Amino acid sequence: MYQHFSINASWDPSVARIFIPVICTLISFIIFWFVAQSAKIKARFYEKHDFDSASVKHIFFTKYFGFLTMGILPAIVCLLALPEISLAEYGLTFIPETGFFTLIWIIGLSAVVLPLLYFNAKKPENWINYPQIRAKVWTRKTVVINLIGWFLYLLGYEFLFRGILLFSLVEPLGVWPAIAVNIALYSATHIPKGLAEAIGAIPLGLIFCILTLASGTIWIAFIVHVAMAWTNSLTSIKFHPEIQYIPNGK
Repeated sequence: MYQHFSINASWDPSVARIFIPVICTLISFIIFWFVAQSAKIKARFYEKHDFDSASVKHIFFTKYFGFLTMGILPAIVCLLALPEISLAEYGLTFIPETGFFTLIWIIGLSAVVLPLLYFNAKKPENWINYPQIRAKVWTRKTVVINLIGWFLYLLGYEFLFRGILLFSLVEPLGVWPAIAVNIALYSATHIPKGLAEAIGAIPLGLIFCILTLASGTIWIAFIVHVAMAWTNSLTSIKFHPEIQYIPNGK
């Protein structure tokens, strides 16, 4: 039997706190993803530089662009559209009362996850995606650029997902619905990297969300995520059979 559902199109602060962060997250990631995956943009780097230099410059561009589109741009939009919420309320702050809690969880999670990444880096299937810079010869400069790129990218990424998307939705939706929305979108962004990463993002996203809300900041998720990315990159360089590390190379 057909049922008629009325639609309440009224716009109030609680609706804005759901609609704006969710749409902002989607649009920000879409812009980043399609620019980062653009064949035309990538081709421009490879037309101007040799293969190794082009790979370094292109990947760093995508990381820096991700920081802008998922960090700076959403921050500006949300501060203007939701002026009642400050950057500190999005978790971009330090809370002395939860400082020790934050430190312990950063150390604890890193101690569990990083060894697993180290051993996973030996597997050929890991070399399909990592390291993202596909240069054949890595120098000390390449490593530094890689680390800075990941740092900037993940600062924007975690601020968007664990800051704007999570904290904004807790008040209008409640803790668990807000976490569910966060995990769904977070896992979806990992789909292009394969089934394993998409599924793995579910429990990791749950842990990050709970710890973010418990600490009141994004730092546990951000620092652990950076440690994971750095470990994955550096160990992939170490074990990848087609990569040479020459510290003082050009």
